[in-house]
Amino acid sequence: MFIEPSNTAGEIRSAFDIVTVMCVVLLVMVTVTMLAFLFKYNSKKNARASEVKDSIPLEITWTIVPTVLVLIMFYFGWVNFGYIRNAPKNAMPINVIGRQWQWSFKYQNGKGSDVLRVPVGKPVKLEMTSEDVIHSFFIPAFRIKEDCVPGMTTHLWFTADEPGTYDIFCTEYCGLGHSHMRSKLIAMKDSDFEEWYEARAKAAKTPVAKGRELLQSKGCLGCHTTDGTKKVGPTFKGLYGSKVIVVTDGRERTITADDEYIERSIKHPKADIVKGFPPVMPTLPVTHEEIEDIISYIRTLK
Repeated sequence: MFIEPSNTAGEIRSAFDIVTVMCVVLLVMVTVTMLAFLFKYNSKKNARASEVKDSIPLEITWTIVPTVLVLIMFYFGWVNFGYIRNAPKNAMPINVIGRQWQWSFKYQNGKGSDVLRVPVGKPVKLEMTSEDVIHSFFIPAFRIKEDCVPGMTTHLWFTADEPGTYDIFCTEYCGLGHSHMRSKLIAMKDSDFEEWYEARAKAAKTPVAKGRELLQSKGCLGCHTTDGTKKVGPTFKGLYGSKVIVVTDGRERTITADDEYIERSIKHPKADIVKGFPPVMPTLPVTHEEIEDIISYIRTLK
């Protein structure tokens, strides 16, 4: 027997199965009828066309049967919709923030992450919004999806039934980095989740650790990488101290990526556009101290 990874996946799959079976039955009925008519009324057997009179019972049948089928499909869809829209009162709330082009998650104890970690066997309620454009939060394995809309809060809930790692995507086209807007859901045993949840909350943070978390929480890692690969923006790996070709006021120049350059790029992202990359970076709401933490982290990416 196939084991679904979450309660929502099991509920929604049952509706899918019912609708699929009904569609297959209807397809067979229509196909068989079509083939029977092709055989019965082909031109060899009916060289001269004849008038076919209407049939009230037949018309009633092909009106009532499709109506009943649609109402059955509507019923199961409505029941499942009600189930996935009403979270249990004891569900653990987690804030989900979508931004170009990254997901970030915030927990009740104040900690944040770019990966969604949840305990197995406990209901989780996602309270979702967006900081820029409309995004759509989608967990294929759990068969749930919901839009994240600027200025409002939307909701999803689920209970992870099986430990594992599952993909998270954005399914609403949201700009150049849309295809890179991916994350992971990690379903953990309750004891492992509690250990991670408490340990991370109490850990002392160095400037480097703060810088890393800031890059995650501000959405920087949705466009920039730390491993040398290119996304919408240049990678942070090897950036500090390197020579960068930028376009300033329409002319190219080579500058050194030092503290001043990085701070200017964060505060005034349109001032020096790195050659070969689009000018899509927004101005980030960060303090001077936060910029120093970010620079401390970027220095380590050699």
